[in-house]
Amino acid sequence: MSVSGKRVARFLLGVIGTSILINIILPVGNASAAQITSRSLTLQAGASDGGSKPGGVVKHYYQFTLPGGNTVGSIQFLYCLAASGTCTLPTGLVTTSATLAAQTGVTGFSMVNTTNGSPYLTRAAAAIGTNVAVTYQFGSVTNPTTTNQTFYVRISTFASTDTTGSAQDTGTVAASTATQIVLTGTMPESLIFCTGGSVTITAGIPDCTTATSGSISFNQLFSTTSTSWAYSQMAASTNASSGYAITVTGATMTSGGNTIPAIGGAATASSIGTGQFGMNLETDTTPAVTYFDTHNGDVFPTSDGVNLDANPASPFATTNSYAFTAGSVTTVANSDFGSPGTSHPTDAQRYTSTYIVNVAGHQAAGTYTTTLTYICTPTF
Repeated sequence: MSVSGKRVARFLLGVIGTSILINIILPVGNASAAQITSRSLTLQAGASDGGSKPGGVVKHYYQFTLPGGNTVGSIQFLYCLAASGTCTLPTGLVTTSATLAAQTGVTGFSMVNTTNGSPYLTRAAAAIGTNVAVTYQFGSVTNPTTTNQTFYVRISTFASTDTTGSAQDTGTVAASTATQIVLTGTMPESLIFCTGGSVTITAGIPDCTTATSGSISFNQLFSTTSTSWAYSQMAASTNASSGYAITVTGATMTSGGNTIPAIGGAATASSIGTGQFGMNLETDTTPAVTYFDTHNGDVFPTSDGVNLDANPASPFATTNSYAFTAGSVTTVANSDFGSPGTSHPTDAQRYTSTYIVNVAGHQAAGTYTTTLTYICTPTF
């Protein structure tokens, strides 16, 4: 080999050696962003709009886990009609009024909402740990206005504080607006009223379907030495704005042309040996009336002035005192408990009317009867 050939050979070996050195030093492959995991977007109700209402001003609640191990200065939320490719802003979406209402996990962020459909969170850039679960709640976001519209939010983290540079960790969530279901029902004006010998309490509520016959007998034969008694029941409820009033009218006890004197319009105690027919709406011990269940004699359920307003009226509201004026339409009860003179709507309650008869020694023999009519009048 000539001298010039040796020089060429040494030059080629130098070039080859340099190429080998370069291949050893350069890394193989390209770096890529890590995947954000466990990610979701929940559309939550706003001040007045349901979370998925088209065009509703609502809250967007994000949950996801950041792979971490790097520096995070900003997180971008890019709203699109597709999960990838060209990003088209959903029709009607407004994020320029969005606020950062809550944050957990990686915190210290504030909201930047100047670009519609691309709000981002910013903070002083700092390193985060690995697999950090985070949540961010955006307030005052206006949903897309298209009904049943699926949209996507592309989430990306950046080391910069303004989403410039290359994205580090990325992930996409999906959500959809939805047709709202509007239910309409009507509560009509209502009055439930019943009378009978008894009205059973079912599951704590007076049940008018259980009202028994109104044909009632006294507990014993009339006597000059003891008071005879009987009772009937009635139940009422109404949604009338001014509640109800219950009246009674009828004659005193008669047998042909013979009568037992009505006790009168003032509350009066029972007086054995004196002609008396009267009634009240309270629990009585003189005489000792035996009721068919533990609630008889009292208004039940007990009035509370809120949803339960049954109230016996004077002069029928005094225990062991009775009244009755023959032929008169007399108010015996109303729904004004807690505010006398002003009745209210009320849930169902039961009254027990107790009747007494006392007779003098000269009272003519016979079968004595009367028919009493109760009327419940609501005012709507």
